[in-house]
Amino acid sequence: MSRMKKFFISILCLADLVFAENFDAKNYFNLPAPDVKGKVSLEQTLAKRRSIREYRDEKLTIKELGQLLWAAQGITANWGGRTSPSAGATYPLEIYVAAGNVEMLEPGVYHYIPEYHRIERVLNQDIRNKLCIAALGQKPIEKAPATIIIAANFSRTKKRYGERATRYVYMEVGHAGQNVYLQAEALGLGTVAIGAFDDGQIKDILKIKEDVLYLFPVGKKF
Repeated sequence: MSRMKKFFISILCLADLVFAENFDAKNYFNLPAPDVKGKVSLEQTLAKRRSIREYRDEKLTIKELGQLLWAAQGITANWGGRTSPSAGATYPLEIYVAAGNVEMLEPGVYHYIPEYHRIERVLNQDIRNKLCIAALGQKPIEKAPATIIIAANFSRTKKRYGERATRYVYMEVGHAGQNVYLQAEALGLGTVAIGAFDDGQIKDILKIKEDVLYLFPVGKKF
């Protein structure tokens, strides 16, 4: 067994222990362990990456969703390093999922917890239609089985870098967004980065404090 695989197994085992001791199982869902070796090369995903706005009417698997979330902000080092770089390792990004047609998940909004590679249900309703309206009627959000939402807590980075933190956070969301694009392509899925939406409406729908920066509807390609 490779050292990397042993590392991820140890993290998941530790997560199970913490989960059993401290969390309500009704609100948490442990995701399948992420793959760290794929069948498609980085060069292939870069060459094929495109914005895809139409998806088949099929469920997203829980394995696919977990892999996408890990690509966005997953832990890759025992000190907490993640799949995308962060200025001063301040990690201001928070990842949410608006799930509507995902294997093993009830429709709702889920918060990704990188440290344990699990999701927490924070809203128990299908909000895809509301998100679509708040995003100026962009239909991919309504039609996709799930939308990955990248939000940010700017204060984490501002504590260290002051006003310059704003540009660092925007850089970071770009890193995470490209990871989602490339991982989707590697899985044979389609996605599109959406940045046009009403900020206030989106926050009100999600009932979160962070600022939403990106929406990534994702589904199976035609």
